[in-house]
Amino acid sequence: MSQASVPVSYKSPLHQMTQSTPTCLWNDSASIQELTYSIEHGAVGATCNPVIVHSVLRKELPAWKDRIRSLIDEFPSATEDEIAWQLVRDISIKGAALLKPIFDREGGRNGRLSIQTDPRLYRDTAAIVRQAEEFSRLAPNMIVKIPVTRAGIPAIEEATYAGISINATVCFTLPQCIAVASAVERGMQRREREGKDISSMGPVCTIMVGRLDDWLKVQAEKEAITLDPGYLEWAGVAVFKKTYRLFRERGYRIRLLSAAFRNHMHWSEFIGGDVVISPPYSWQLRFNASEVEVRNRIDEPVDPTIEEELSRKFLDFRRASTENGIAIEDFDAFGATRRTLRQFIAACGELNALVRDFMLPNPDTGS
Repeated sequence: MSQASVPVSYKSPLHQMTQSTPTCLWNDSASIQELTYSIEHGAVGATCNPVIVHSVLRKELPAWKDRIRSLIDEFPSATEDEIAWQLVRDISIKGAALLKPIFDREGGRNGRLSIQTDPRLYRDTAAIVRQAEEFSRLAPNMIVKIPVTRAGIPAIEEATYAGISINATVCFTLPQCIAVASAVERGMQRREREGKDISSMGPVCTIMVGRLDDWLKVQAEKEAITLDPGYLEWAGVAVFKKTYRLFRERGYRIRLLSAAFRNHMHWSEFIGGDVVISPPYSWQLRFNASEVEVRNRIDEPVDPTIEEELSRKFLDFRRASTENGIAIEDFDAFGATRRTLRQFIAACGELNALVRDFMLPNPDTGS
């Protein structure tokens, strides 16, 4: 029997986690098939962005061909980019509908579909807020992803003040998370002073733990840094755990979310926390087929020897794990931020190219 066909009654590791700890599972995909599986194993949220939409369309193109063609016919003057972003909206709306019963049951804390603002707007606060406002109206259970860039921080405050639940993305470091939590607090406090409701808001702050690991590995190669095998797998975990402790101490009204999975520790080390883990479908299959023990690890510290070695050899780990290690005006220049924004922006181009093949078929190939 394949993992994907395991009966719902089977208590998979992820399902055990969601049933026995405060840790929530969200699905890092808006594919209906993948999200359905994830919900069966305890998921209470999901994500959509141009990278995911491109992946969904490539895997499920027969189901979407007619919709793409109808959009092209319905909007004869629309650009391929405009059609592509309408597909992002459509796939997000479908995912949100699947999660709506969970949203109603949990009063807005979970059951949300996380839709990403256009990554090309990362320098424009006003444009990010305008798109966040539009996306938040697509369904009552939308949560809007805003990048943690210099322009993104004020956008997070303004969107929160407008009553929009935000998911801070393109985030890898403790200083970024503190800036996000502070911006959300300012937005909520402004609403409270004006007597506006915040009871159903459910903001989260993503730490792309694996992408911090990736960046330090790039630096290790560039600078010929040698350290014990496996140490670099702990960098994102160390930052996440330190951030979680600080968030609890300060009482920030925002949850942390673990994303960008590279190993099981990006799930297992956070079990027991009032946090969200958001693995892709492929990683959920791996976790559910694993023998990793489901137990509380969030409060177990990372080996100090590992943290000391990472701090000694990597300036960017020190910056990432220190409260004032990176100023807001320097967020855009952080290596992991640049790498991730470039990938997200490139995915917009790939999605446009897919639409282009319908809008303007290649006469040389007949497709």
